[in-house]
Amino acid sequence: MITFVGAGPGAEDLITVRGQRLLQSADVVIYAGSLVNPGLLSLCRKECEIYNSAKMTLEEVMEVMERGEKEKKEIVRLHTGDPCLYGAIREQMDELDRCGISFEVCPGVSSFCGAAAALEAEYTLPGISQSVVITRMAGRTPVPEKESIRSFAAHQSTMVIFLSTGMLRQLSEELIRGGYPADTPAAIVYKATWPEEKVLRCTVADLAETAEAENVTKTALIVVGRVLDGKYERSKLYDPSFTTEFRKASADPGKRELSAHAEERKLPDRRNLQSR
Repeated sequence: MITFVGAGPGAEDLITVRGQRLLQSADVVIYAGSLVNPGLLSLCRKECEIYNSAKMTLEEVMEVMERGEKEKKEIVRLHTGDPCLYGAIREQMDELDRCGISFEVCPGVSSFCGAAAALEAEYTLPGISQSVVITRMAGRTPVPEKESIRSFAAHQSTMVIFLSTGMLRQLSEELIRGGYPADTPAAIVYKATWPEEKVLRCTVADLAETAEAENVTKTALIVVGRVLDGKYERSKLYDPSFTTEFRKASADPGKRELSAHAEERKLPDRRNLQSR
């Protein structure tokens, strides 16, 4: 059996329980090079065959998988974060289908979730943003015109931008031209959840300068939006004046008064926290 496993955002203990179990029982592991914490490989048995896919072509990866399948081995294809995001697993799955080889996918914690944890942020704040756009700048892999940074920026929802750390000046220009004010809060999260994690807070206008000052050139996520610094409305989920399937609205006027005063809140000012 071949299983695509999400390794999580970086920290060794953020792999899922299922992913850990699969690594511990694997006969063959093909991992995504430096993007995967090498500490996870210590979970593998001594006799496990380990391959670094950073130096392999798709054909070479498939050759290892096909050989392992013929030998009735348990094979783990270990991808960073969650395999569904920029993991290039579709082409591998199609090749396995073509060869008549069965496979499964074990999801993982994506780095965009790790970035939110590092920022102590919620991407979907009431009254600010209820949508999250996950995208990237065009590089060697093109981006459809209808999915340009500029077109997404027009919505001014929360944006999480992958694979774009080397193009921050162009990114800033596209975000501003699309509709984000230059002073929109932004953050650069370098290697979220890794020991060397850095959290750099800035605005859309000074993304490039902020990254240059900290020598961040790759392996970072860009987060943009007012959820990083602004007022927000209290969620109805725990509002005592709001009835849910499991709770009736409170008749206590004191509680209703608390709700009214808490209706609009201000996030802590963290703009001066440049790294940690």
